[in-house]
Amino acid sequence: MSVKKVLGDIPVVVEREKPSQKLHLQRRIFQISVLILILVIPISGLFRIDPVAGAFVVLDRQIWFADFMIVFGFWITTACLLVIAYSLLGTAFCGWACPQNSLSEWANNITHKLLGKRADVSLDGSGMRVAPAKNKLLNWCLLVLLFVLVSMAFAVVPLFYFYPPAVVWSFVSLQQDMRLAGSLYWIYAIFVLIIFINVTMIRHFMCRFMCIYKVWQHTFRTSQTLHIAYDSSRSAACEKCNYCKTACYLALDPRDTGLYDSCNNCGECITACQNVQAHREGGMGLLRFVIGERSEGESGKYRTNLHSLFARVAWSFPLFLLGAIMFVWGLATYDSYHFSAYRADNSSQAAQVVDYRISAANKIYQPAQLDIRIEGLPEGSYQLASDKIIFDTAERKDVKLRLNTEFSPGLHPFIIHLKSDDGWQDSFRIHHFVATGSL
Repeated sequence: MSVKKVLGDIPVVVEREKPSQKLHLQRRIFQISVLILILVIPISGLFRIDPVAGAFVVLDRQIWFADFMIVFGFWITTACLLVIAYSLLGTAFCGWACPQNSLSEWANNITHKLLGKRADVSLDGSGMRVAPAKNKLLNWCLLVLLFVLVSMAFAVVPLFYFYPPAVVWSFVSLQQDMRLAGSLYWIYAIFVLIIFINVTMIRHFMCRFMCIYKVWQHTFRTSQTLHIAYDSSRSAACEKCNYCKTACYLALDPRDTGLYDSCNNCGECITACQNVQAHREGGMGLLRFVIGERSEGESGKYRTNLHSLFARVAWSFPLFLLGAIMFVWGLATYDSYHFSAYRADNSSQAAQVVDYRISAANKIYQPAQLDIRIEGLPEGSYQLASDKIIFDTAERKDVKLRLNTEFSPGLHPFIIHLKSDDGWQDSFRIHHFVATGSL
């Protein structure tokens, strides 16, 4: 028996590609990571807003508008990164990172689980089609309870951007705290109500028709931006299927997407198509992500041409570098303290005594101490309320400097020096003028 015949008798089994949820799981992990990051940012002190001081807080440091390089460097860098991201990825932020979309997807999934897969929320006037087997009071109560609990949990998140974690804990545990605004519970109740209405009624209606941020992203979208590509040469493989359309929670047909539509590049249609085609001949899905112009050759595969796309974002790169340099320079030259001095006459004794007020601010949320020294005034000609300013946290404190009546008419310049334990120091020059006949 020949070797060729023996080899020909060996059965050949073609192993088709198994259904995969890889893209779906990657997106879920990314969505959860973004939600965790939104919570970690204020808790870690990376960024929040101090409403009392009227300042941004970065790494427990107050950032004033006077910190020009940091503020404008940050916004220029962020704006350029967003333009580049929108030009390359389009509305992928909506499908992969937007908390509104993540919350709406969760609300859809939990509704389908408790009331049936056709129990969709729609604002077009059509009612919910609840599965008869799941139309029970217990399911409805459980659904409402979950919506209320999630709304209450999400409504707490904004508080972390305005209050330290210890203050938020006092709010949650109903403890008295002088740092809490008296109307905060009413504001919180309004946030809970808004989120509850969102998850029960609005959901993806916001993404499709109401989101201004998505319209802004469309401004930078072109035919080369990331989009869903459909292999029309294999259209016979998806006849009478429509599974990709069913998987789209925005009710789009992924096989026919336009330049400006509601698609947010979530990739759920790609996963759905891949899982269906895995059981058929060929085993490859007809949908995929593509960046660049689409053109089909003899191989039937798409190729990417990024030249025009990179030309579009090239102008933003120099601005990005400028913003990054400004931001880094601002952090390197950041002043942890700020002080000034000004005249504060006591009207009842204006002819005899002159008061100056030394106003100092600690911009770091840590204890600190500043030492005060007066240069240029003779001993005994002034009284300093205290030669030290002690801060418990980021705050502003004043110290009174009183000048006596021993000065002759004329100009008497002097300098106020402040120095901290960590090496920071600054000075403020004052020209004290005594008019003739004022003594």
